Amino acid sequence: MVVMILEKVPASLRGELTRWLIEPHTGVFVGHINAMVRDRLWDKCCQAKRAGGVVQAWSTNTEQRFQIRMAGTTKRTVVDFDGLQLICLPPDDS
Repeated sequence: MVVMILEKVPASLRGELTRWLIEPHTGVFVGHINAMVRDRLWDKCCQAKRAGGVVQAWSTNTEQRFQIRMAGTTKRTVVDFDGLQLICLPPDDS
């Protein structure tokens, strides 16, 4: 299982992903593809994202049973904490 979340990317990139994955919500793509296709889609998104951001999560054989990677401008970041991937939110300025 692969989940990709695209934020503020060109519409053409979203259209490209619909060839491989379904888009149940704007900018959210889900599907079951092999590792080679997953990595090629990641490379394509990283090259075409412009000022946007891309998040990819997929099933794998780890303690958490998934892996996450991010590229570009996103509000959250992935932090490795003793082998676990955790999400770090920016501090609230209010």
